[in-house]
Amino acid sequence: MNADFVIIGGGVIGVNIARELKRRHSDCSVLMLEKEPELGQHASGRNSGVLHAGFYYTADSLKARFCRDGNRAMRDFCSEHGLKINACGKLVVARNDAELAQLDELKRRGDVNGVPLESISATEARSIEPRVKTHERALFSPTTATIDPAEVMRTLRSEAEHAGVQICTGTPYRGRNGNAILTDQYDIGFGTLINAAGLYADRIARDFGFSQDYRILPFKGLYLYASENSQPFRTNIYPVPDLRNPFLGVHVTVTVDGKSKLGPTAIPCFWREHYAGLENFHADEFAEIVGMEASLFLNAGFDFRGLAAQELRKYSRTTLATQASELAEGISPSGYRHWGKPGIRAQLLNVKSRTLVMDFLIEKDDRSLHVLNAVSPAFTCSIPFAAYVCDQLANGRDQ
Repeated sequence: MNADFVIIGGGVIGVNIARELKRRHSDCSVLMLEKEPELGQHASGRNSGVLHAGFYYTADSLKARFCRDGNRAMRDFCSEHGLKINACGKLVVARNDAELAQLDELKRRGDVNGVPLESISATEARSIEPRVKTHERALFSPTTATIDPAEVMRTLRSEAEHAGVQICTGTPYRGRNGNAILTDQYDIGFGTLINAAGLYADRIARDFGFSQDYRILPFKGLYLYASENSQPFRTNIYPVPDLRNPFLGVHVTVTVDGKSKLGPTAIPCFWREHYAGLENFHADEFAEIVGMEASLFLNAGFDFRGLAAQELRKYSRTTLATQASELAEGISPSGYRHWGKPGIRAQLLNVKSRTLVMDFLIEKDDRSLHVLNAVSPAFTCSIPFAAYVCDQLANGRDQ
């Protein structure tokens, strides 16, 4: 087999790149490979479903560049195709005096990024969600929404195939042989290769001479779902995050169908697809990742030891519910008993600086491009980010 463009990875990034390539190059062949039997079986189908607004990120970041526009593009996509969307917004609350300055910083970032964001009093916050807790004031994001990631992925696949993209599921990448890649079924010659393989993007990139300074460090995200008889929330409620790391802390999420869930965790995994028990265990991955984590415990450019200790405690329903109860009244472990399907964040680590990569990152040459870091809010950003990737392929320059 041969194709002008071969994409490895059938998540939301890969399928949007495929759609955009076919839109720009209708006469070229676009082939997408996905190792699972369906698209979006990992992060793209297991994420929170939140469409972020874009006020967390500094103006010089790619996340800021794409999140605002991606939010609009994904909302339009859902509306155009009749997909479910819950335009419930988001409250960001302060728990004490010290967090008010961080609220102000988020408002400043939102203003610079052109994101609608309202600074409101505690009384105004309670008019939006009567059970919310906040110290003096809060922020309200009217453009934050929730969708059904699986429904969106099915529609994206249908659109891509209708445009002429060839999608091969159940076809894992097995290696490279010159200008061909190896699979279990056949070798595939490529004009240009795009690596959007998420948890395995760094490994594939090294076959092409890239990702020398980077490794994927996986973190498990778990949510606790409310009981059927629990009182619903009207809007998402988030704490002021620690802007030194890429995680947003335990929050209350209102799903597309109006249910509420608490989380997520960011628990360090021991291998890449470490969802539960020994599922998908690989000894070589275990040795590599546990070795990295042990090294980071001893010496890291961020507080990995503190982060790991804090996150491991969230395996307890009581701990998770207690943290969420700082954001709203009426949250207790008895009302949140069911763990949802876990997801894993493919977080990139710079092994030289021993720090987490906070923004999107690609590496490329004239024959291949590798999306090494596409973490949250990648689902929100995916449509404009795909256009950016295609621009990079067209102009022949590094980002």
